[in-house]
Amino acid sequence: MVHDLYQEIILDHSKRPRNCHSMADATRQADGYNPLCGDKLKLYVKVENEIVVDVSFVGSGCAISTASASLMTESLKGKTREEALKLLDKFHELLTTDTAVSQDLGKLVVFCGVRDYPARVKCATLAWHTLKSALSAELKEPVSTE
Repeated sequence: MVHDLYQEIILDHSKRPRNCHSMADATRQADGYNPLCGDKLKLYVKVENEIVVDVSFVGSGCAISTASASLMTESLKGKTREEALKLLDKFHELLTTDTAVSQDLGKLVVFCGVRDYPARVKCATLAWHTLKSALSAELKEPVSTE
């Protein structure tokens, strides 16, 4: 059932997160922290001509937070900055409203069960809000990971 909080996809991305590494040639980065459960992450984004060409993260967090960051990084590559921000809005709506699940979210629909656990919404959206901060930055030079 799609509403099960710890579905196979979430567990898989939690145990084996994709794009979980620092990125020396990132053009933007931001730090995210959820004091409620201690989730922390640093997000690296490489944007060229307003297109997200690469995105990765490092950090530690609960299963929901880690899986969300992992699935987010897979979902964003090749999207424009505007498309990435629209996806953030759709994802946030999925978690915070009772609207019908939009299939255009792809694998991200597995998080719809989080809406039944309000305390976990911040875990699932940490990477996304960090993305918004990173995309709002006007950094032009690659960032150092040291």
